[in-house]
Amino acid sequence: MTIEHHDFYLEFPEYKDDIHALKTSDAHFRRLYDEYNDLTKHIVNMENEIIPATTVEEENAKLQRVVLKDQWYKILKKHVDANSVKA
Repeated sequence: MTIEHHDFYLEFPEYKDDIHALKTSDAHFRRLYDEYNDLTKHIVNMENEIIPATTVEEENAKLQRVVLKDQWYKILKKHVDANSVKA
């Protein structure tokens, strides 16, 4: 089975500098970023059957990751939009 990679930098390479800036300056963003990455690793381990999990548990974890990504992306877009106004 092919596992999709859900790394922020792979999914949004155009925001690489903004992601880095937020990781170092915004504690809430950093927490969401870390939580997202930890959850992604957990999901990969479930998919690879390293961690036993039901299909429902896997799907719930994936839904949780989507919620985190939405929160994360809102902060990122707000940051990007604010910086584009300054430019």
